[in-house]
Amino acid sequence: MSTCSTVSRELDEPIAGTAATARTWLLLEQPGPWGAKALTSSHLDPALGRALEAAAKGTGVRIALIRRPGRHADCGTPATRQVYAAHTAPGDAWLHSAAVDDPRALLDLDFAALGQGEHRTFGAALAGRPHTGGPLALVCTNGKRDRCCALLGRPLAAELAASGVEGVWEVTHLGGHRFSPTLLVLPYGYAYGRAQAHAVKEVLSGVQEGRIVLEGCRGSSAWERPGQAAELAVRAAVHEYGADALRVAATSGAAPRWQVTVAHVDGRRWSVEVAQGASLPPRPESCGTSILGSPARMEVVVVHELTTTALAS
Repeated sequence: MSTCSTVSRELDEPIAGTAATARTWLLLEQPGPWGAKALTSSHLDPALGRALEAAAKGTGVRIALIRRPGRHADCGTPATRQVYAAHTAPGDAWLHSAAVDDPRALLDLDFAALGQGEHRTFGAALAGRPHTGGPLALVCTNGKRDRCCALLGRPLAAELAASGVEGVWEVTHLGGHRFSPTLLVLPYGYAYGRAQAHAVKEVLSGVQEGRIVLEGCRGSSAWERPGQAAELAVRAAVHEYGADALRVAATSGAAPRWQVTVAHVDGRRWSVEVAQGASLPPRPESCGTSILGSPARMEVVVVHELTTTALAS
């Protein structure tokens, strides 16, 4: 059976620069089945889902539903739900958690402040506290959006949980179904594709040490896609794996060509030229559609380290 993920893998489609964009993630536990648009098609009150979507729009906050790995029979509304908020900006990344009895409490959050990395609103509205456990591994398993996420994501989440990996959750949507199984790791917000359990364990071990694993990495959700590709290219070029070492300082231009400035905490800077290409041949970008398309791909043309003279001019 041919799926969007098998075709993408066979074509060796590049994976860098394909992560979902979100400076801040807000995750709400919602057991039971999920529909394609989970916030309004799950056992969460759809009116609340619409209100949360409206509150988060344009703030840099991306909301997703999460559930424990395993069977998803409806066992009724949980008395207490887990909630996480994570900000992914390098040097200011944080992960906080809370438990709520009524998910409507999330509407008391200041979403604009949360998107800017201000965690006090999470503490004030939900009695949230800094997360004391290890990193979170969020595996996309929403088969209603794309069957690859269920066929490949659910077994990965189950294998990780069964092997004792802490912090594993199923999540509703991370984008890029054709790279299934897809994974987001918090607090740093790096996404991975075509993930396997042994590689995920290496990624999580790296996060514990403040280190980023580049293999299979789609990019950091803190940046737009040209910035994601540029940052990963600089990491590869100079063998820099520190999670907080690099940031995207500036991006100019527009599709299909950008100039991205990547800055190191030690003062070094690089100019990275990124071009948008098309992944050929035309094909459905997801198993959820029959429409032929050519997925956009981020191609790094050149990585040039800027000298002190160039920076001063």
